Amino acid sequence: MKVAVVGATGMVGEVMLKVLAERNFPITELLLVASERSVGKKLTYIGEEYTIIGLNDAIAAQPDIAIFSAGGGTSLEWAPKFAQVGTTVIDNSSAWRMDPTKKLVVPEINAHELTTEDKIIANPNCSTIQMVMALDPLHKKYQMKRVVVSTYQSVSGTGVKAVQQLENEIAGVKGEMAYPYPIGRNALPHCDVFMENGYTKEEMKLAREPQKILNDRTFSVSATAVRIPTAGGHSESVNVEFHNDFELSEVRKLLSETPGVTVQDNPDTNTYPMPIYAHGKDDVFVGRIRRDETQRNTLNMWVVSDNLRKGAATNAVQIAEYLMENSLVSSASEAVS
Repeated sequence: MKVAVVGATGMVGEVMLKVLAERNFPITELLLVASERSVGKKLTYIGEEYTIIGLNDAIAAQPDIAIFSAGGGTSLEWAPKFAQVGTTVIDNSSAWRMDPTKKLVVPEINAHELTTEDKIIANPNCSTIQMVMALDPLHKKYQMKRVVVSTYQSVSGTGVKAVQQLENEIAGVKGEMAYPYPIGRNALPHCDVFMENGYTKEEMKLAREPQKILNDRTFSVSATAVRIPTAGGHSESVNVEFHNDFELSEVRKLLSETPGVTVQDNPDTNTYPMPIYAHGKDDVFVGRIRRDETQRNTLNMWVVSDNLRKGAATNAVQIAEYLMENSLVSSASEAVS
């Protein structure tokens, strides 16, 4: 496959290249694409040096797959142009997620919905991905009614500028601020921009995306998203009310048997998920599994994942792998001709 990584110089783009290499994705030609200010710079992939090219040159090369992580504006403008030349686009921004004509995909859950007609495929929000990975097997068994989630999100979810702000604060250095307040020794109940309803855009992604991924609007999600001073890995406190009752032993078994989910749940040995353990890993980690004793059929759990991997890069690469393995993507140049 001829593969383009759009946004190759960004934080997620760098992880994307790392994941492609780790998973031995079959690339016959690699195009590293970034904004005009980065064109001509060099990047190394598996020991070979590549020159960054611009978007127009990438389209002219007609890649078979283009994995985008360059922001919503770039995706809205350029993804259709890639699709027009036969490229299948996997987009990591929020640009296409709630578009009713585009699939929103977590491969373990709904990759089977993909067809050869899907030329722009949306990668869900990082916090959504880890939450639905834990909820999907439980929803199938017990039928969710309502989810209340509070997130504890790494500064890496904001980007390089935010990571630098945290590092500056730790070092006692004054520098550019990604947030309106210090993040070190602090917690900001402010992820993304505020909307008219008082929720942030991040919180509304958590409310709406799971319904689309699970193809079910019979349950609701209420979210509060908080930024904390961790360098990598998002954590979530998830409270889920089901229509049907459950046994905790069965919940643990269901989650343990779910591909991509690892249960870490033993209070006797202080075993529970933490960002420091999830860093650099692709699984979603679930622990602190316990019954909510204040109302019927309700479960509490703690969900942690590396937001740059399963929350972004790994999920996108898994989509690309599924497309290839199921012959849902072909040579773009052949498709156009």
